[in-house]
Amino acid sequence: MTDDGGAVEEDGATDGRVGATDDSEHYEAVVVGCGPGGAAAAATLANNGVETLVLERGVDAGSKNVSGGLIYAEESAPYTIDGLFPGFREEATERPATENYIHNVAGDRVATFDISELHHHDTEWADSVLRRKMDSWLAERVHEMTRETGGGLLTEVRVTGLLRDGGEIVGVETAELDPITADLIVAADGVNSELARDAGLMDWEEPEEWYQGVKAVVDVEPDAINERFGVDDDEGVAHLFSGDLFDGVRGGGFLYTNRDSLSVGTVFHLDSIAAERAEPHELLDNLLTHPLMARWLGDDYREREYSAKLVPDSKKVALESPHEGRLLVVGDAAGQMQAQGPIIKGMNHAVTAGALAAEAFVDARSRGRPERAGQLYEEKLHGEGVMEKLRPSAYRNLGSLGEVEPLADWSDRLVESSLGRYAVRALGSGVLERLYSSPRLVSMIPDTRTPYVTLPTVIAEELGERVTDRNEVEPPELDDRIGELTYDVGDPHIELVDNSYAASGTAVTACPVSAEDFGGGCYRDERVKTNGHEEHVVSLDTQPCVECGTCAVVAETDWEHPDGGKGVEFREG
Repeated sequence: MTDDGGAVEEDGATDGRVGATDDSEHYEAVVVGCGPGGAAAAATLANNGVETLVLERGVDAGSKNVSGGLIYAEESAPYTIDGLFPGFREEATERPATENYIHNVAGDRVATFDISELHHHDTEWADSVLRRKMDSWLAERVHEMTRETGGGLLTEVRVTGLLRDGGEIVGVETAELDPITADLIVAADGVNSELARDAGLMDWEEPEEWYQGVKAVVDVEPDAINERFGVDDDEGVAHLFSGDLFDGVRGGGFLYTNRDSLSVGTVFHLDSIAAERAEPHELLDNLLTHPLMARWLGDDYREREYSAKLVPDSKKVALESPHEGRLLVVGDAAGQMQAQGPIIKGMNHAVTAGALAAEAFVDARSRGRPERAGQLYEEKLHGEGVMEKLRPSAYRNLGSLGEVEPLADWSDRLVESSLGRYAVRALGSGVLERLYSSPRLVSMIPDTRTPYVTLPTVIAEELGERVTDRNEVEPPELDDRIGELTYDVGDPHIELVDNSYAASGTAVTACPVSAEDFGGGCYRDERVKTNGHEEHVVSLDTQPCVECGTCAVVAETDWEHPDGGKGVEFREG
């Protein structure tokens, strides 16, 4: 979308500008990114008459975004997306998740638990979504609302960093426009936020602070979905998977029903992917080809899109003080992604945070002290209970103890022992299902092999039933998946700082579009002979990059977004 209503005039002047200088445009508020968090912030600002400019780097809102994905509306949340945008569920979502199951897998044995009680805890509703469709719909509404304030929405504008005056943050710099100053800057620029890094609020140093998600959108006719899942047009199902089908990597899989497609994917702890030298596309294929999936995928497998993204582990990285000067950070950029046991919630927290950031600015401005917006935003996040969800005290006080290495090893051995197996049989499916559905229990799950791999495997071995379906699915090869993505070749947005295999070799296996013995991806390993000496090095070709940012965490690289609308463009997201 480009501005067609005069929010930004051709000569660069703005309507109703406040405090403009000779050198830069000035708005009361600039929102960077038009995903759920940015849209919520912009809508709340516009509803309060704040002149708001929204900058989106994609050719269309959602073209750079990926989610699992279910979006939740929590009963305890002060803001929900349908509250801010009437008609949202009717126009922008796929199907409500009315049934919820987790499958514990060991080989071809599966023990299934109904976890609808956990799913529905504090949940007003939860719908499956595809980000291109959802974000584009939100962007249309945001553009209409912010135009009324003298602002608007501009796409294909990449914000490259913060504009400072004497060390104070006063605005943003972009690749396409002159610098823009603002009284408030909301960074809703996603998990790879360049603004959060510029402000020193977030880094990409530790793989254990991140998850990596990989997803395939699979084409299935609506009638086939209804028949295979036993639902009506206005119903949907969420399936989760854990156990031994992911080669020991800590994490799991998911399947969500959309209107005329399925979202099938995996989410793993990034440090586990790196340690196991696992290849994400193969882990996804392990799920797609399991016999259990045959009943839902059918014999005619058609993959619409392959995508990937990083997900912050909020227990470790959610910012306690997500602000610096005039900059307020929301959503993925602030690490606001809640892992509630096997369920991951992010978009709802981004919505709440975006609206609270805007509310804080409006409150601070009304008191004549707009500079206090950041502190008020932090207080609202704590006061509304958002931070307790993101960083649960039960995990801090108890769950994290389970990650101490000797205790983690002992836990695995105990579960796999005769005593552990006896306990699983004694508890039985009924009790275990209730334990899986306990919000308090799942909030303190340690990030170890025990809950993701060991325990589900033992449960399936002791209580599971053999699946005899024959799975005929043949997932596309990696080069075919990459070939279906849309690129715009430009200047490389990744610099390989250290190309030695020792420093950056993990990128070859952890990158979702690279693999050992595959030469068509982002990264490949090579042996270079010079003067009789052989070096094991890593080479980079960013053309097939899906912009997940994995290599920025597991390898020695400098990573930034491609300018404007360049780079990968997701049609589904």
